[in-house]
Amino acid sequence: MKVRIPQGMGGGNMQSMLKQAQKMQEDMAAKQAELEAREYEIQAGGGVVNVKINGRKEILSVKLAEEIVDPDDIETLEDLIVAGVNEAIKKVEADASAEMSKLTGGMNIPGMNGLF
Repeated sequence: MKVRIPQGMGGGNMQSMLKQAQKMQEDMAAKQAELEAREYEIQAGGGVVNVKINGRKEILSVKLAEEIVDPDDIETLEDLIVAGVNEAIKKVEADASAEMSKLTGGMNIPGMNGLF
């Protein structure tokens, strides 16, 4: 049985589409590597907690201002550290999403949502 390919869907167009898809995939892999190498510094609690994170969402350091270290109020310090780490992760994800969206032209590519 022969399959009829509609006009305009011939080998040349299909090959061109495949090349474009391959180029997009290569561009996305390069951008992902670039994003993973980036480092971000995020402050929480008005600057008393400073979190440094990389694009792989690995915490590189946490710095605390002396005035926030109160042995009688450990809960506030813990909350500020959690807030700083969460804000750092959000920043990495938002940056990666914005950068990838530039490459894909806003297309929703299946399987890519969980990566960034």
